[in-house]
Amino acid sequence: MRRIRVERAVPDSLLLTQDYEEADVSIWSEVLFATELLMLHLAPVYYGVGASHGDGSGVVLIPAFLCPDFYLTPLHQWLGRIGYKPFFSGIRFNADCPNLLIRCQLNETVERALAKSGRKVHLIGHSLGGIIARSIAAQRPADIASVITLGAPFRGTVAHSGILQAAEMVRRQILAKHGTRVLPECYTGHCTCDFLNSLKTTMPESVLETAVYTQDDGIVDWHYCRTEHSEADFSVTGTHVGLVFNPSVYTIVAQRLFQAHANRGNQKNKRRVRGGRGVSRRSR
Repeated sequence: MRRIRVERAVPDSLLLTQDYEEADVSIWSEVLFATELLMLHLAPVYYGVGASHGDGSGVVLIPAFLCPDFYLTPLHQWLGRIGYKPFFSGIRFNADCPNLLIRCQLNETVERALAKSGRKVHLIGHSLGGIIARSIAAQRPADIASVITLGAPFRGTVAHSGILQAAEMVRRQILAKHGTRVLPECYTGHCTCDFLNSLKTTMPESVLETAVYTQDDGIVDWHYCRTEHSEADFSVTGTHVGLVFNPSVYTIVAQRLFQAHANRGNQKNKRRVRGGRGVSRRSR
């Protein structure tokens, strides 16, 4: 086991390490995600009871590493029940260069959500999907209302050894598939593409950020899944895989989506007040 090294990429960066590091976690505990899926279907919040309801905004769901869209179906259906327009990412399996996934597919999905809802879009990403979501928000903040990450190690890839081995296999496949379309350090923390560069900056103030994590995580080191802002970080009990089925997570998601809507209303009111004062001063 290597000792985790901590280094800053740039002064204002949230990244703690650009190197892939092995985490001291027990992956076997992740089999308990099946219990969380069962409990979700027994929880009142899953049927909209007690959940803050939405305003029809679009919500784009981004899957985890090596995962397809369809496992997010319970979350997708629930978002529809509580008043949002949910969208699958459309990337099929999350096993390609994130920069290309954003350029070739996810930007198109965000555009579709904008067009159909007429409002800023929310992004919810699980694990690697959460890192991709943060990158999209940093690149196009004018279109994004909020970002919710579920067990996403956006401060550095510190994960179980099996995950790191799988990531290296995917990296080799990406280089073989895309050749010069990707940079030599693609799928590492040292790549200089737009995807990685956007993670080295703080989240724009206009985007409400939320980081949900579990200290029982058997896939990644949960310390790297937090913003370190108490108002944005939410700890729940459960597995990494089960974060997309965890009833407590659904309650948090509903509250934070509603908060983003409330924040937009407050910002509009402030602009109206400032505009009114401006007219008053000119009239004098």
